[in-house]
Amino acid sequence: MIRNSILWVCLVFISSATWAQQPTTLTVETQSNTLVFQTDAQNHLRTIYFGKRLKNKEELALIETQNNQRDVNTGIYNSIYTPSGSWNMLEPALNIVHADGNASTDLIYQSINTLKENEDVTLTTILLKDPVYQTEVKIFLKAYFQEDVIEQWTEIKNTEKAPITLQKYASANLYLNAQKFYLTHYLGAWGREMRPEETALTGGIKVIDSKLGTRTNLYEPPTFMLSFNKPSEEDQGDILLGTLGWSGNFKIDFEVDSYHNLRVIAGINPHASAYPLASNTVFKTPSFIYTLSHQGKGFASRNLHRWARKYRILDGTGERLTLLNNWEATYFDFDQQKITNLFKDGKKLGVDLFLLDDGWFANKYPRNDDTAGLGDWEENRKKLPDGLGYLVKEAQKTGIKFGIWLEPEMVNPRSELYEKHPDWVVKQPQRPEHYFRNQLVLDLSNPQVQDYVFGVVDKLFTKNPGLAFIKWDCNAVTFNAHSAYLQARGESQGKFYVEYIKGLYSVLERIRVKYPKIPMMLCSGGGGRVDYEALKYFTEFWPSDNTEPLERIFIQWNYSHYFPAVATCNHVTDWGKQPLKFRTDVAMMGKLGFDIVVEHLSKDDLVFGQLAIENYNKLKNIIWQGEQYRLVDPYKNDIASLMYVDENQSKAIMFNYLVSNRFELTATPRAIQLKGLNPNKRYKIEEINLYANTPSTLNSSLILSGDFLMTVGYNPEVNDKRTSVILTINEVK
Repeated sequence: MIRNSILWVCLVFISSATWAQQPTTLTVETQSNTLVFQTDAQNHLRTIYFGKRLKNKEELALIETQNNQRDVNTGIYNSIYTPSGSWNMLEPALNIVHADGNASTDLIYQSINTLKENEDVTLTTILLKDPVYQTEVKIFLKAYFQEDVIEQWTEIKNTEKAPITLQKYASANLYLNAQKFYLTHYLGAWGREMRPEETALTGGIKVIDSKLGTRTNLYEPPTFMLSFNKPSEEDQGDILLGTLGWSGNFKIDFEVDSYHNLRVIAGINPHASAYPLASNTVFKTPSFIYTLSHQGKGFASRNLHRWARKYRILDGTGERLTLLNNWEATYFDFDQQKITNLFKDGKKLGVDLFLLDDGWFANKYPRNDDTAGLGDWEENRKKLPDGLGYLVKEAQKTGIKFGIWLEPEMVNPRSELYEKHPDWVVKQPQRPEHYFRNQLVLDLSNPQVQDYVFGVVDKLFTKNPGLAFIKWDCNAVTFNAHSAYLQARGESQGKFYVEYIKGLYSVLERIRVKYPKIPMMLCSGGGGRVDYEALKYFTEFWPSDNTEPLERIFIQWNYSHYFPAVATCNHVTDWGKQPLKFRTDVAMMGKLGFDIVVEHLSKDDLVFGQLAIENYNKLKNIIWQGEQYRLVDPYKNDIASLMYVDENQSKAIMFNYLVSNRFELTATPRAIQLKGLNPNKRYKIEEINLYANTPSTLNSSLILSGDFLMTVGYNPEVNDKRTSVILTINEVK
């Protein structure tokens, strides 16, 4: 039985004739894993093990004796944080140009400190120092024992009398041992987010990165999966899930060395970001978050989900609002009367909140399309003569809450803000402006711009205290990166990409200090910005503008490896040819919302939608807080199936969808083995989300044991007439 304890850190000394020859062994543990570091004869600290937790602690120091992988050329491979330019000839984690122009750094182990934050979390700090320049590097490892998650980051301190330049400054440098490695990463574009690609890693370096500045996940997120020795499986094998908590440019290197082991170096992308660090100042890198599973990727996902809900996502164990959005009902074409009429539709449907999307603002350059108005955040007097306050009150009278769309980091050239403050805009002074969605990025490295963006949000809440929700969008990438603010101060443009994101976080921190509980959706033209640093400030995120339900099954499936359902916004829209039931069933797999014209629904569809929301309200806590199990992979089968199980294993909900209507596929060919239930409990299965007078084909009186359901399985009878099937599974006592 694994003991219930917190992170364990110890120093183990191997007997030797002199202290100088004694290696020091440092060990970090979570519930399932052991991470071991050890010094060499020169006191360089190296990673010698990361794997299943070892029972006999006295044997930890002997791990290195069993690996014949050291010679004069390759002894650096497993450095805890590989410096550049001294004894290293591999891809570095740290590259410094010192004040005298020397580009070499050496790092010697100095000390370890352990701080127990609570019964689950312990922070370990390891100090390394350059013996010549005295540059200090602190490695932080925060271990979440029960969740099997480690959060790692680095602090670099310049102790020289003059500035140094950080050419590369990674968050973490892992060293992994296996015979083979398979990397799953995710390609994408607008509407095509999170498309997985699994590839065997071979000698050399594989890089995933972004240089987009903002909306940095558009082509590739800072999120990946590593499978050891064989391609990834759901419930078997060693799997590492990793993700960088950073909303800006990132770079993750995967280097297979000559011993066929893997070096993973993750952090801020050093591209165009040589960062000057003043004397006696500290640079803190973003967090790299990872979990190691020995029971497949499903177990790893559940680790991350529990960690995220408990420690990272804003109000991760709290409530969420089911909303009706006007975007697809009106786009930019609306007025006050049309919006207030939609409130009644929202109330009739049964949602909690109405969200007014793009197009409500600007007067000199009214926001009637996406070519004008961004930056001028005051109500358009023609569309909304009585202002947002009137809409807030009218929504409340109707019995629902009111929320608003914002894109405060951006500006249209056709705007009063651009005319007044062209120096606030990110652009090259000697090059033509280049637009993305007819807009440019505001310079958040500038404190005045930060004050302005905070003021936009603060003014909205001050004038409209009943405002209940914000959708925070970010649609443009950064072209012609240049900060007039940094130039005026004589500072390096190499700071821009980093300082922009720091400025963004500063604004969000100020918002959360003053408005700690207001729900906010992290949106970026879809999944252009989804990471665990931004999610400190947001209750949820928008995975993709692509809401076609078949596409969404795959998009949501891939996000589910890293992010819990409580944070994943799924909306029912008119995209695709699927019936309302299918669209609604797909959207119920996370945080449900609607973007439809309610008055266009048939009587039967309206009644179905109302019933579906009632069912969702009864089951949403299981979906949001339950353990998720992916049952049937849509990439390998004609159906997709997953389920959520509550903490007591007494209630569950199972989602099933037909994703490939192939010839002669008339029903689910075989039973699906369920997961996560108690084998000794008995369960009753019932189908929900059916139209009135449409009986289920399933036997609702059947009671089966958890053992039967997880061993033999259950057939939901998905077919071309029953393309989506939702089942509730309840314990019978």
